[in-house]
Amino acid sequence: MRLILASASPRRAELLSAAGLDFEVAPADVDESVQGNESPDRYVLRVAEAKARAIGEKFPGRPILSADTAVIIDGLILGKPESDGDARRMLRRLSGRTHDVLTGVCMVGPSGATTALARTTVEFAPLTDDEIAWYVATGEPADKAGAYAIQGRASRFVRRIDGSYSNVVGLPVALVYGMLKEIGAILTQSP
Repeated sequence: MRLILASASPRRAELLSAAGLDFEVAPADVDESVQGNESPDRYVLRVAEAKARAIGEKFPGRPILSADTAVIIDGLILGKPESDGDARRMLRRLSGRTHDVLTGVCMVGPSGATTALARTTVEFAPLTDDEIAWYVATGEPADKAGAYAIQGRASRFVRRIDGSYSNVVGLPVALVYGMLKEIGAILTQSP
C-alpha cells in the first residue's frame, strides 16, 4: 500500500520523492493555532497527530505520515508569517541569534500511531534592515515557518546548523525512514 502524506507542503513532497519513497498527497485541514500555554514540543506533536487522525478517517488501513514544523526562539513559536510586516518582525528576531526548528512527526501504521520529535538548532548571521527588506520582497518567506527557507535565498544568512538539515526544510527524512521501517512500510519507487 502506498504511503499517504497528510500535508500540502511541496517541500515535504520533494523531500520524500528525493529519498525515493512512494506516496500520494492528501492534505489535512486542521486548526493549527496554539492552545493556551502549550509548549512548542507539544504543539507540533499535537498538530501532527490531528493531521494524521483527519486523513486516517478518509483512508482507513493505509500508512499515514503527517508532520508539523515550527521555529522556536525565546520560547515563542514562530509559524508562517501573516503579512510582510510579520515576516520582517520574525527575521529581526532571528537576526544574529540561534533558534530551534521543531518538527512533530506522526506515523500511522497497522499497530496504531507513533509520534516523534526532531529538533535542529540554526544560527543566523546578523541581518541589516536592507537585507530583511530584500528577502521579504522576494516573496520566499510567505508560507514558511519562521519566515525563511533554508534551501532558498535565506541560505546566505545561515551560519551553521546542528541537527537534520531536512528537518529545517520541513521533514526530518532519516527519522521518517526509521519510523517507516518500524511499522514495516518501506515503500520505495522503482530505480
